[in-house]
Amino acid sequence: MRGFLPEINPLREYSIPSPSLDRLQAIADNLPKLLLTGRVPITLESLQHDDLSIDELVAKNLDQDLRLAMVQLSFVAHAYIWGGIKPQEHLPEVVAKPWVQLAKLFDRPPVLSYASYCLHNWFLIEPEESISLENIGLITNFLGGVDEDWFVTVHVCIEHAAADAIEAAEIIAKCTSESSEEEITSLFHRMERSLIDVNQIFSRMPERCDPYIYYHRVRPFIFGSKDNPDLKGGLIYENQFNNEPQFFRGETGAQSSIIPSLDGALGIQHSTDSLRHYLNEMREYMPSEHRKFIENLETTSTIKEFVDQSRNLQDSYNACLEQIRAFRALHLEYASTYIHKQSKQKNPFGSGGSTIRGTGGTPFMSYLKKHRDETEKHKK
Repeated sequence: MRGFLPEINPLREYSIPSPSLDRLQAIADNLPKLLLTGRVPITLESLQHDDLSIDELVAKNLDQDLRLAMVQLSFVAHAYIWGGIKPQEHLPEVVAKPWVQLAKLFDRPPVLSYASYCLHNWFLIEPEESISLENIGLITNFLGGVDEDWFVTVHVCIEHAAADAIEAAEIIAKCTSESSEEEITSLFHRMERSLIDVNQIFSRMPERCDPYIYYHRVRPFIFGSKDNPDLKGGLIYENQFNNEPQFFRGETGAQSSIIPSLDGALGIQHSTDSLRHYLNEMREYMPSEHRKFIENLETTSTIKEFVDQSRNLQDSYNACLEQIRAFRALHLEYASTYIHKQSKQKNPFGSGGSTIRGTGGTPFMSYLKKHRDETEKHKK
């Protein structure tokens, strides 16, 4: 079981020979050096419009190769946009065209999303061993280094650890009045154990991801253009969208399908406000099959009714909610340590992005507090 991670390991190289794909691969592999030397703009601007074409992949419908291209184009585009002293407001057609083409194919916006940053951007160092913090490497980086790698690797391993909870959630959503309390309790315990593992992995973030380095050298590259004061006029994708500025959210953990799936299965509802609107908007950035999975859990699960009627189920239900609350509380703690506090320090590298908004363009501290508190209120 892998939860929302792909069942087949992501490709690190393309499966077919192609000059344009070889070119894209070379640029993506060299991004840390190109960013260090400030050569991303000149590298892309020296190319012809179709030099990074993905038409061969589309024609042959090579799904894994297409996902690799989406990862690499997303990283290359964000390196171009955010790699200089000031953000670029215009993306050259050589990147914009294939990126928009892929985005339409995957039914996601052309922006670096959690799927490309995390879910499809890892490999097993030892292929015969399992997914773990000691056996995962990243396919594509911005500047690279321990802190960037660890930040993403922790999220990959969280996704893997959550697989059992997600499978339990799917079964819970199918429970009916015919289901026994013993069966439901067992599923709650299974979910709780999985989430304990998730929180244990999440708690290891500070081991190798320093808050200062994260804020100044990891975070700046994952912003979007929507609700971003650094790109008030949006981003123009050359010869795409009629050359009209576009506004998309940046990469954020809110685009992970884990918590929305658990919320849906357990009947955790958020009040109708800007936070709920934002959470629903984040689904547009998820893989389409993950969106459908969440929606199915929300529309089919009636487990909360059974819990309301059975004192025997409430303790195990509350135990699951406590792990979700703990996850959200730790996320809030990290937001303070890795973003809010770092914004007060002097900065030798880049801006770190907005100090009051998250990479997804939200007032992150107030949103995260609300996430945590609304979870607590659902306990029985």
